Amino acid sequence: MAVAAAILLKGRYYPVFNHTNAIELMSAIENLLQVMKDLRHPDSGCPWDIRQTSASIAGYTLDETHELLDAIERDDTQNLKEELGDLLFNIVFHARIAEEQGQFTFDDVAQGITDKMLRRHPHVFGDTRDQEFNDETLSQQWQALKQQEKSGQAKSGLGDDSGSNSAIYRARQIQKDAAAFGFDWPDISPVFDKLEEELAELKHAFSTGDSQAISDEIGDLMFVCINLARHARVNAEMSLRNTNQKFLRRFAYVQQQMANAGIEMDQQQLEQMEHFWQESKGTVG
Repeated sequence: MAVAAAILLKGRYYPVFNHTNAIELMSAIENLLQVMKDLRHPDSGCPWDIRQTSASIAGYTLDETHELLDAIERDDTQNLKEELGDLLFNIVFHARIAEEQGQFTFDDVAQGITDKMLRRHPHVFGDTRDQEFNDETLSQQWQALKQQEKSGQAKSGLGDDSGSNSAIYRARQIQKDAAAFGFDWPDISPVFDKLEEELAELKHAFSTGDSQAISDEIGDLMFVCINLARHARVNAEMSLRNTNQKFLRRFAYVQQQMANAGIEMDQQQLEQMEHFWQESKGTVG
């Protein structure tokens, strides 16, 4: 049987996969786990990797997640593969640190998510398979099973799962937790009313010149916008990311058109830039 090449380092084989031949030495994931173990070896590992904790690499994990989302947004398949690998390496890193501390292993992580998916999909893996569920029914089933699983876990209050997530994500979680207690509007109409109320309060804060009040009211307005997105079943984080990309496309168009016209971009040319901006909507979306 043909075997892909392997690199011999420090007496250990690290396979080089070519994705066409079978590997007899290690599976890809076993190889990655071994690489991580060697990087963390207290005597022969990498000093930087040895020093790290889950807390110290948390920022890198978040960065890799954002880079993965960027690859998806750009529909860059090759970069997507690379970023998935980078994120997987971070997961392996966290699991290795936990294993060294006697908490859990990578296998525990993989088994845990496997078990969860089996529990959360009774319509696929249960005794009675049902492929006719609509998205609404599946969502309700998922939330009910999730609530059942967490019913025995102590929880001190709203939004106490994490203080390190993005503010948008945490706001949505707080709102969902409050809704679970019945503290939520019955439909989207009152949310629009609340949006207008917060906007009026923000305008008043600006009229007073109170910077703290302005900051507070901007936060209130953003919180309501996230609530509006939740009621509309829109992911506010992805919605904002899409708007960022849209702005960049349109601004690049304005820059190009201004350069083609030989006009320098500055405040005095705002009217001309606005013209190209409006034009960009029908050109680059």
